[in-house]
Amino acid sequence: MKNVYMDHASATPVHREVIEAMLPYFHEFFGNPSTVYDMGSKIKGVIEEQRAKVASLIGAKPNQIIFTSSGAEANNLAIKGVVFAKQKKGNHIIISSIEHHSVLNTARFFERMDYEVSLLPVDKQGLVDPDRLANAIRPETIMASIMHANNEIGTIEPVSELAAICRERGVIFHTDAVATVGNIPVNVNELNVDLLSLSGVSLGAPKGIGALYFRDKVRLMPLIHGGIQESGRRGGTENIPAIVGLGKASELASQGLADQMNHVEGLRNLLVAGIHERVDQIVETGHPDRRLPGHASFCAAAIEGEALIFMLNAEGICANTGSACASKALKTSPVLVAIGIPPDLAQGSIVFTLDSSNTVDEVEYVLDKFSFAVEKLRSLSPIWREQKAA
Repeated sequence: MKNVYMDHASATPVHREVIEAMLPYFHEFFGNPSTVYDMGSKIKGVIEEQRAKVASLIGAKPNQIIFTSSGAEANNLAIKGVVFAKQKKGNHIIISSIEHHSVLNTARFFERMDYEVSLLPVDKQGLVDPDRLANAIRPETIMASIMHANNEIGTIEPVSELAAICRERGVIFHTDAVATVGNIPVNVNELNVDLLSLSGVSLGAPKGIGALYFRDKVRLMPLIHGGIQESGRRGGTENIPAIVGLGKASELASQGLADQMNHVEGLRNLLVAGIHERVDQIVETGHPDRRLPGHASFCAAAIEGEALIFMLNAEGICANTGSACASKALKTSPVLVAIGIPPDLAQGSIVFTLDSSNTVDEVEYVLDKFSFAVEKLRSLSPIWREQKAA
């Protein structure tokens, strides 16, 4: 049995070079950067070196980068930091209907505090209409947060156009770029954004590290109050090994990105074509062209995504599903609902996310095991038997 990992949107293996770069900061260079003696002050310099590497990856300046514990914290800091800092301006926030839970639940937090939240719909391919954003903006609108790309359906949003609308109207614009940084070219100036979140999980860095880009003059209220770390914007002793890991991973991500994109896009196209060829009644979700190069997502009729994941897992294949079993009830993915996938079809969702480590042989193996698993599950499904009988 092979071991095939195709869930890189959830986590990536830490690059060997990243591990090697991190190791000395666990036992040799372990000083606290807030101290004034040499061991501490040298570590402070190391942090700034990593900040410059992360900034370079996205076209920012080093002083525009705040290190966080994750992409989720970066999203929270972006939204809460701006809204609390600008609470005298208004009480209105705009997000899309397919945002990550760290954005969606942050918006819901403010709803409980009597803020108004506009949830922008998306079309059947997952795109936000810029005109809808323009029409949603009011005098009391503080900010808009629309993700750069959706990790479940792979659609890449027209962020530069959306951000330009907000810039013209004096509204702060944030984008969650966890799914894109390291997978496609990302430049904060070309995107025209005020804030951008990224995560080490998507970059081959360790878990527990992320970063927030913020444009000059954007005011942020800290979420974590403490010392003077991160220029007073995030208290707490810095996680030096993880910061070094993110810096090294950012450096590696900027090298050979075009080749990586071509490689994973070729594998993705092979996977998509093979699934359509071998499996009936399957719908590809997301935009066919404006999508992440290594992303493939589908909904298969008359099966449950969790059952399919378990069967693939038994064959050594790691993939993901948009539906989630919780509280003894099968919940339909809100992203699939937002793009108009019927609930019964949405239950059969499957998501494959590839990176440069995947191979053609692995894709062929997945195609064989995937088609067998779907056929097996459908043979046990009364819904499928009814459809075939009709």
